[in-house]
Amino acid sequence: MGVVITSPQFKDNAHEALRDAPLQRALGHVRKNFIERRAAAAAKLPEFEALRDAARDIKTHTLAHLDLYLEEWERNATAAGAVVHWARDAAEANRIIVDLCKARGAKTVTKGKSMISEEIGLNDALAAAGVTAVETDLGEYIIQLRGEHPSHIIAPAVHLNKDQVEADFRRVHTHLPGDRDLSEPTTLLAEARAVLRQKFIEADIGITGANFLIAETGSSVIVTNEGNGDLTQTLPKVHIVVASIEKFTPTLEDVAQLLRVLARSATGQEMSVYTTFSTGPRRAGDPDGPQEYHVVVLDNGRSAMLGGEFEDMLRCIRCGACMNHCPVYHAVGGHAYGWVYPGPMGSVLTPTLIGVDKAGHLPNASTFCGRCESVCPVRIPLPKMMRHWREREFERNLTPAAIRQGLSVWAWFARRPALYRQATRAWTKALALLSRGEGRFAKLPLAKGWTDYRDLPAPEGGTFQAMWKKRGGAK
Repeated sequence: MGVVITSPQFKDNAHEALRDAPLQRALGHVRKNFIERRAAAAAKLPEFEALRDAARDIKTHTLAHLDLYLEEWERNATAAGAVVHWARDAAEANRIIVDLCKARGAKTVTKGKSMISEEIGLNDALAAAGVTAVETDLGEYIIQLRGEHPSHIIAPAVHLNKDQVEADFRRVHTHLPGDRDLSEPTTLLAEARAVLRQKFIEADIGITGANFLIAETGSSVIVTNEGNGDLTQTLPKVHIVVASIEKFTPTLEDVAQLLRVLARSATGQEMSVYTTFSTGPRRAGDPDGPQEYHVVVLDNGRSAMLGGEFEDMLRCIRCGACMNHCPVYHAVGGHAYGWVYPGPMGSVLTPTLIGVDKAGHLPNASTFCGRCESVCPVRIPLPKMMRHWREREFERNLTPAAIRQGLSVWAWFARRPALYRQATRAWTKALALLSRGEGRFAKLPLAKGWTDYRDLPAPEGGTFQAMWKKRGGAK
């Protein structure tokens, strides 16, 4: 149930993405807009790097004492009128939510953007129970019309162009007059807003995710730019929050610090347009709000990450900065990664959640340039963890035979330093001669995977070891 896993076919997915002209045109906006906006937002805040350190420390502290904060949050959330549900895995979370919908006779639910709901396949579970789920985030609504999953964790439809969205609206919105102008983003937005407004009014239940769960107050927090999250959680009689255990944060002050790096890292904004705190159901005298407030807290493999070499991944606040700056994501987009979480964060999280046997290609989909770690607002060492997954893949004999054999040959030479130096010296001279003074190779045996898409630089001097020795080596 949920997104069909195609991570094992990453290479095929990537080749298809590289041949997809509309996708390549859309990805150009990611390369330009997100990077420039984040850089400008960070430059305007002198303490931005100090805030990143503080954000890292808050998340690290929370994970070290997660059991205490889970208990404190549950106590305060229950005191505020929330009903708390604990789910060990996707099946249990779906069962809880479906049962809540059935017990209240719900036929339609509106949803705010939630990667956790994508992870557990919630929409499919609801549909199987006869409940229609309507995505209300504009990007999520567009891809729901197309039967796709998000290609980015904050911009779900970033892989699409305006003309594709117009075609989908005309295909699905059959009430549209044929001459309706949908040529501009503003007209597309107005069309979606008109359709979704009625869905908000009709919804029996609203479902949102949570960017943070605050132990001090028992609150949930969502950040949006469209206001759809507020309408989803205030208009229906029932509000259901679904969130994973790494979303816990100790205090309101801690959340305030995290919010200062979240929007700047994600979209280059100082703050998202809407930052909404929800604490329990409607109280006497409240002008609006749900009559019931339920929170489903999901583990789904995360507790197994605590105390291990992948615990740092649980610091992630889902800003998307790593994929915004990743040259591999820029080339192939999010769908090539084959599951819910794309980019560098997905290359670490996906093998953790579904297994390295199904997602072993993803940690290899990296140049190890380090840009992802350099922009992460909570300083997650993503390249290091991708390297850990590569090691595990190799240990389990999941690496392709050609790569394993190549590494074995290299290891044989590396254990014999004198022979290694002679071999690399000879190989370097041979490559220099073969390049015929052009300084590059457009084609080279055994390097087809590289030269099919880019030139391979030819050696211009001696080996690094030779140059190091000539300069006196380490002092």
